[in-house]
Amino acid sequence: MITLDTLSLVLAISENELIEELIVALLASPQLAVFFEKFPALKKRLTRDVPRWKAEMLASLTDTPVPPALAEEFQAFQQAQRAPLAAFSAGLPAWVLRLTTLDSPFSEEAARLMSDADRSAGYTPAFQTLFLQRWRLSLTLQTLTLNQQLLEEEREKLLAELQQRLAMSGQLASTLAGDSEAAAGRLWDMTAGHIAQGDHQLIVQYGDFLADQPQLLALAEALGRSREAKAILSETAPEEPFHQRVRAPDSVPEQVSGLHQSDDILRLLPPELATLGITELELEFYRRLVEKRLMTYRLQGDAWREKTVMRPVTHQHHDDAPRGPFIACVDTSGSMGGFNERCAKAFCLALLRVALAEKRRCYVMLFAHEVIGYELTAASGLQDAIRFLGQQFRGGTDLAACLSQVCDRMTGPTWQEADAVILSDFIAQRLPDSLIGRIQQLQRDRQQRFHAVAMSRHGKPAIMRIFDHIWQFDTSLKSRLKRRWAR
Repeated sequence: MITLDTLSLVLAISENELIEELIVALLASPQLAVFFEKFPALKKRLTRDVPRWKAEMLASLTDTPVPPALAEEFQAFQQAQRAPLAAFSAGLPAWVLRLTTLDSPFSEEAARLMSDADRSAGYTPAFQTLFLQRWRLSLTLQTLTLNQQLLEEEREKLLAELQQRLAMSGQLASTLAGDSEAAAGRLWDMTAGHIAQGDHQLIVQYGDFLADQPQLLALAEALGRSREAKAILSETAPEEPFHQRVRAPDSVPEQVSGLHQSDDILRLLPPELATLGITELELEFYRRLVEKRLMTYRLQGDAWREKTVMRPVTHQHHDDAPRGPFIACVDTSGSMGGFNERCAKAFCLALLRVALAEKRRCYVMLFAHEVIGYELTAASGLQDAIRFLGQQFRGGTDLAACLSQVCDRMTGPTWQEADAVILSDFIAQRLPDSLIGRIQQLQRDRQQRFHAVAMSRHGKPAIMRIFDHIWQFDTSLKSRLKRRWAR
């Protein structure tokens, strides 16, 4: 079986040049030009895919078999090309008949050339060369036409895919990318998966809901910034003298600065002196004098002096703490249904937006009776996000099993700097002591963080005590009305 690549190689047809011309024409198409004006960041990302497109098109041409009629004609041409003049002259009528049978575009011209040779000088070497050149030219034109047909099919297929990806990226950009070029680029890469037409509208709907709940987005962004630079005190820090100005003792009182309780007889208030003159209250006066509870004037001077003290030198290390992946654990119990469910899903989209902008990973774990995981920043992240958003929250609350899997994941090398985020109303069973100890060890030894996003004021304090940060987002009707009123 002869492939199109072999035929092009024999006939000296440059498939790379054909593909290059097609790509240039594709990028200049009006459909793409409109999108590039609206989303310039996507144009830069799209041009990076050009080498991959060329390789895929070249592989498609390489593996495409030549039609049987064209392959048979090419074999006949090779036989005629290798034949000496005598054999060529003897086999020419059969080859012309064969071209007619194959309905070759060269059949009429071949018959005309053979008839002209019969009427003139016969079959000479010059005639043989002319006949083979014309035949080769016809085969080249047929091969070029076949290449162009296949490339046009690839172009239409690629253009349809690009239009779908560009439309999807444009609709999702406001939800998942914002103004970040890095996020827009990663979003473009994620649209390469096979997503059915219209499925991404579920992400758009939750993006609109997230826009109506700006506190959720602000909460996700604050959680993304939770790792801050730390100032570290050196253990061998030398001490240096430090001068400070202090108030001198009130040895020379100058002015009244208030009232206080004391045993200063010279500064008694008149009512206190009055009780001394009353027999019934005299003992009370002496008791308060011993206890230094008599109301007296407070006199204060305004004298200051310089004092020298020694203090250690503090060395500040402002190394940014690494920002690792997000592991978001979402409670899918029945109590998290309704508005809580929509808030939890929208918050995960907000985390995905932060992760895309900061080149982090975002892994979502749904826990009820069993734990299901989705990595939203993987190549198939949009498909996983659509499946996640389509889940219904109607299970139980097995928080312990989920946290156990989170600990297993955070001990691996890929997730060492991960931040775990638990979204729940925290109306659940008490956690085992062994699991609490494991979490505390990760917090202490590996500086890993566990965050809680509490969607109810009725969560159990014993469960929430293990978290480094507790972010409150009350979803009760009263709190929702307050947030709406504030907007």
